Amino acid sequence: MSTVKFKLTLAAKPSENEIAYQDKIMLIGSCFTENIGAKLQHHLFETNQNPHGVLFNPVSVHNALKDYIENKKYEQSDLFLLNDVWNSWHHHSRYSGITQQDALDKINNSIQAAHDFLKTAKHLVITLGSAWLYTLNENAPDCIGQVVANNHKAPSSWFTKRLMKPDELFANLQLLVKSLTYFNPHLHILFTISPVRHLREGLVENNRSKAVLIQAVHDLIAIHEKEYGNQNAAYFPAYEYVIDDLRDYRFYAEDLVHPNYAATHYVWEKLVETYMHADTQVVMKQVAELQLAIQHKPFFVGSTEHQKFITSCIAKTSQLNAQHPYLPLANHLQFFKDQVGK
Repeated sequence: MSTVKFKLTLAAKPSENEIAYQDKIMLIGSCFTENIGAKLQHHLFETNQNPHGVLFNPVSVHNALKDYIENKKYEQSDLFLLNDVWNSWHHHSRYSGITQQDALDKINNSIQAAHDFLKTAKHLVITLGSAWLYTLNENAPDCIGQVVANNHKAPSSWFTKRLMKPDELFANLQLLVKSLTYFNPHLHILFTISPVRHLREGLVENNRSKAVLIQAVHDLIAIHEKEYGNQNAAYFPAYEYVIDDLRDYRFYAEDLVHPNYAATHYVWEKLVETYMHADTQVVMKQVAELQLAIQHKPFFVGSTEHQKFITSCIAKTSQLNAQHPYLPLANHLQFFKDQVGK
């Protein structure tokens, strides 16, 4: 008797381009990038996440990475005042400021850090969210024709919307990969498509957008596989894991737009299976146990049992630090030591 299948499962395929604890990892793109980045950070990987803030469209991602490569210094002329706040059309509002200097300091400090980080990074994760572009039109006070990363609550009449064409996006990404490879020849670039639905555009329009992203990225990967043996660029199917593997609104938040914790964790587990060696996964488990221990809230702080727990945590942290001195465990060790005798 045959077994009835109720879902398709997309198996993880181990990659030769493994992610190790000694590797620097930059992540840039949509809000889904930050979900994965947070999990890497929780496991104490060295990361730099969205130095321009959350970015959805490929042009803004390209512009941001170009800024890091060139170590661009933004000036007052690059900012605009709206609703009593100074903003940059290339940045998320987290880099806006009450004063010009405040905004410039945040922007330029972040770019400098990103420039230094990207120069020696081993992995770059680029998550593309939408192929829809919003361009400033003649109703805007300046910067006409510029693609914006964030509308900063400006009037909708300032923007003209259009959908990128696959060949246009392919050319954009190909130029980007060449620039990145020249800047850092050892960089491995991992493309993903965000499973977040952009309902503001509409369901049909969202699917058209995702289709453009998927087509262009796969064309790019195919070219690089042919020319370079796919050593510097690859695709991770985060989109397919949510849309085709999980394939259920139970795995979305109440807004039915953003994947919930269960979906994000499922994608994370697939990423670990694909890119983390078994030895790395062992260390990750030990790190996760220490992170959980730090969050532990004892009922009786001064009890004998709690002191035994703290002593055990100190021993585990010290041993892990001795075995893997590259792990940033100094704060963990100090935290546990501070609990002794309390």
